[in-house]
Amino acid sequence: MTRRLSLAGQLLALQVVIICVVLVGVAAVTVAQTIQGSHESEGRRARAAGETLANAKATRDEFEDGGLRYLQIAARGTKSAFEADAVLIADGEHRVLASTDTEQIDTLFPVGDSPVLSGRSWSGDRLYEGRPAAVAMVPILALNGDTIGFVVVQRLYPSVGDALAGAAPNLLTYLGLASIIGIVGSLLVARRVKRQTLGMEPPEIAGLVEHRDAMLHGIREGVVGLDLRGRVTLINDEAIRLLRIPGDALGRTLDELGVGEDMRDALLTETVERDRPVASAGRVLVVNRLPIASRGRPIGSVTTLRDRTELLELRRELDLTKHVTDTLRAQAHEFSNRLHTIAGLIELGEADEAVRFVHRVSVGRSELTEAVTAAVRDPSIAALLIAKASQADELGVELRISPDASLPALDDELSTDVATVVGNLVDNALDAAATAPERWVEVALGVVDGEVDIVVRDSGPGVPRGMEREVFRRGMSTKAEAERSTCGGHAGERGIGLSLVHLVCTRRGGSVTATSVGGSTFAARLPVDPALVRS
Repeated sequence: MTRRLSLAGQLLALQVVIICVVLVGVAAVTVAQTIQGSHESEGRRARAAGETLANAKATRDEFEDGGLRYLQIAARGTKSAFEADAVLIADGEHRVLASTDTEQIDTLFPVGDSPVLSGRSWSGDRLYEGRPAAVAMVPILALNGDTIGFVVVQRLYPSVGDALAGAAPNLLTYLGLASIIGIVGSLLVARRVKRQTLGMEPPEIAGLVEHRDAMLHGIREGVVGLDLRGRVTLINDEAIRLLRIPGDALGRTLDELGVGEDMRDALLTETVERDRPVASAGRVLVVNRLPIASRGRPIGSVTTLRDRTELLELRRELDLTKHVTDTLRAQAHEFSNRLHTIAGLIELGEADEAVRFVHRVSVGRSELTEAVTAAVRDPSIAALLIAKASQADELGVELRISPDASLPALDDELSTDVATVVGNLVDNALDAAATAPERWVEVALGVVDGEVDIVVRDSGPGVPRGMEREVFRRGMSTKAEAERSTCGGHAGERGIGLSLVHLVCTRRGGSVTATSVGGSTFAARLPVDPALVRS
């Protein structure tokens, strides 16, 4: 099995490769500069040698006298003194009179475009024995200023190998320094990266990210991560679906994504949120928010979202079933008491009093039924209020219908929501009024400006100051344990009804509030399309 290099080894290898690439570039630049400098230097030296030989008085005198032997000696001496590769002397007819290469003597030397025969020196590049060389041509002038000949000096340029060999000591120095700096730097960088990655190697980090993404997008709960500026840093597919926001949410704020005000408040609050119900995009979501910190410094928050819409629907159905069960129980208890009363009167021989008792009960029930049906035309809500009257009688509480109550027949879905709200608010009011000196509960219903308004007042002690909003949180109750036992309730059952009322109202885009003036007053609003109201 091939062993993978550690992070430090990979950084070191990468650093060595970078150093090698840089050194190759430095060597190329150094060689190029060396060759360019040698071209300039060789050209100057060739021209200096040519001028020395051409301007010598002995050269001019021997040239005019025809002393070819001296010219040959002078050419060889110049080559040796100036380390030239070739030196020759030619007359004005281009004929070579003396040369370090004897095969050139008596041949014609091509001057090309050089102005040497016009009395001007020239230097340039030409091939010498197949290699580039610096060539200098210097005129030999007579005393009267005429050009009587010229001197040619050639110096070969150093090759690339020669230039590289000359630069080798410097390159080795650079290589040593760069290697030391690179190795030390790569080790320091590797150590820092190792510390920042908690000692994990790149494959481990990649595996961790892959597992995180798989888990994040595999769970059925929505997850949203926000930084301190309210920008999305982490989000999974379920959260995108629940919030109904664009898929490219990373790096964008909640305002840019069009998240509703209630949900923004829940996501951006600075406190810890536990099971907070929020209506968003036609759903009821339970929000759990937790601020997060790194090394003691806050960096944002993580929020989980759970869809409780289906659970809410089930809870409403169970709540309605509970209302029916409680109503039947109360009515059975009430009827049982009345039957016992009638039976006792008959046994006592008070037949007339039994008839009057039955008449009073019938008239009272008829009056209540007529009052409810006259104010509430929706059959489900009317039946619920009549049933609640039996519960109120059992508790010794008077259930009133407000004189100005007027509720038309509603659509089935809206009727179910209103029944849930009315049933839970009346239950809460009956519990509160049952312990008060004056025991009464008043219900007002109506449709105003496209909204179903529900107001339930009671004569109870009222909601404690400062808890007007807290009473709608799940599990929150103002009753003491003793009161719960007296009322026959259980601790786990408290704090659910008002929470359900809040969920139903907010889901439809409405609201519910609580105030305490002469008892408790709960006002709920449920927006409704006028088309859903049947005349």
